[in-house]
Amino acid sequence: MSKGTYSITTPIYYVNAAPHLGTAYTTIAADLVARYQRMNGYDVALVTGMDEHGQKVADTAAAKGMTPQEWCDSMEPAFREAWDLLNISYTDFVRTTEPRQAKAVQEFWTRLHDAGYLYKSSYEGWYCVHEETYYAESDLERDEDDALVCPECHRPVQRASGEENWFFRLSEFQQPLLDLYRERPDFIRPLTRRNEIVAFVEGGLKDLSISRSTFNWGVPLPFDEGHVAYVWADALLAYFTGIGYADGDRGDEFERRSPFQYHFVGKDITRFHCVIWPAMLMAAGYPVTECVFGHGFLLTKGEKMSKSRGNALRPADLVRVFGVDAYRYYFMSDVQFGHDGAISIERMVQVYNADLANTWGNLCSRVFNMTAKYFEGRVPQPPAGAEQNPLRELADELYAAYDRCMTEVDFTGAAAAVQRLASRVNLYVEESAPWNLAKSPDTADQLAAVLYNALEAIRVIGLFMAPFMPSTSAEAWRRLGLDLKSVDSIQEAAVWGQLPAGNSVQVGEPLFPRLDADAIDLSIE
Repeated sequence: MSKGTYSITTPIYYVNAAPHLGTAYTTIAADLVARYQRMNGYDVALVTGMDEHGQKVADTAAAKGMTPQEWCDSMEPAFREAWDLLNISYTDFVRTTEPRQAKAVQEFWTRLHDAGYLYKSSYEGWYCVHEETYYAESDLERDEDDALVCPECHRPVQRASGEENWFFRLSEFQQPLLDLYRERPDFIRPLTRRNEIVAFVEGGLKDLSISRSTFNWGVPLPFDEGHVAYVWADALLAYFTGIGYADGDRGDEFERRSPFQYHFVGKDITRFHCVIWPAMLMAAGYPVTECVFGHGFLLTKGEKMSKSRGNALRPADLVRVFGVDAYRYYFMSDVQFGHDGAISIERMVQVYNADLANTWGNLCSRVFNMTAKYFEGRVPQPPAGAEQNPLRELADELYAAYDRCMTEVDFTGAAAAVQRLASRVNLYVEESAPWNLAKSPDTADQLAAVLYNALEAIRVIGLFMAPFMPSTSAEAWRRLGLDLKSVDSIQEAAVWGQLPAGNSVQVGEPLFPRLDADAIDLSIE
């Protein structure tokens, strides 16, 4: 029986470039939580998609000699193929140019219009096309030529003067937002992001332009012809679209699935998700998301990874070398989620060989091979007392430690907890020396106990590795004669002793063949 619903989102990604390692990083994190909570008994929704409206998209399309819709359509395969490649288990992929998104946007902003939270005025100030953001002059920086530039992307800004816009009364929500942050300290995580947002809101909020009237590439506002929803007033609502908002065909799904448990975003867009979005929800009378988690950047040579810097590899480049599951494992286990993290090919090879080839993969190979050699490829019947062994204590403690780490969004800690068990099993095999026990009939029971315990530990390890490496875990379970899809509760499945004696055990190819760093012709330095 389901414990209830659990709703998670990635950002709705801009279509100005194909997914790179940074966008994949956010998406895999969301998928990791989604997969774990499904195994934990929840009915999980994972929403992702493409942000296709706005001046930046229109300008990019024009530069490509395409209409905006043609450009967006051409980018959809890049995102879907990337998420399929990385085994992302999303439940909805929302394109902001879809009719259902337009319906959601129009219904939401009409609601706020009718409630008096919108007014029409002319905007005077500065606008960054790349960030799709308006700035006061006091917020801008100056470049080496003393020209005003965007504080985020450091590109030149445009002077916006006299354009008629609809404004959302964001300033009225300064105190309600500060109350939210105080009453729910875990709403913004990690703590550094929370402190930044609190300081920003304490400095005062200005009303927000939510429409544009100088171009038409956007969702038309139904209460004023000639105005289209400004990008954040559109894109944020894709989260609602992904769980059935304004969609009568999906019944009460929206009511069942809201509020969201997590929005996973890069730290550069936390302000939109922690200030604008909760204010919008408050104004509309909807519950506010439980947590916005603003993670750090992936860094190469100390710089953020991005296409404009020329250091953004595609996920497929690394998958060709390391495989999908090893790719997922490295980025979720070695880079502490929430902080900026330096990455390199050399470090990827080190983690791959140490954690996967030498520890997890080698453990499966040697234990499966010994099972084939000593027990004709069948799980041995454990003798009485075999359940008392040094592996069981670690295995019995694993769910609590792993669940605590996952609740804290500490993926590194969760992976380390599983690796502690894997390392202990390898040590247990060395200490027990099954190859010696097999030499005498007098130690047959000990041999059966050792191999049963090692195989059972592999079953448990595969269970907890599944959110990180779903395909490899499924394969490890298959070789044990089990089906990972049958797991309804990871907590119940983790109870020691559930591997049936007599199950056929298959050896197969090594799960993670060792890699030679010198033989890899690839660089992100």
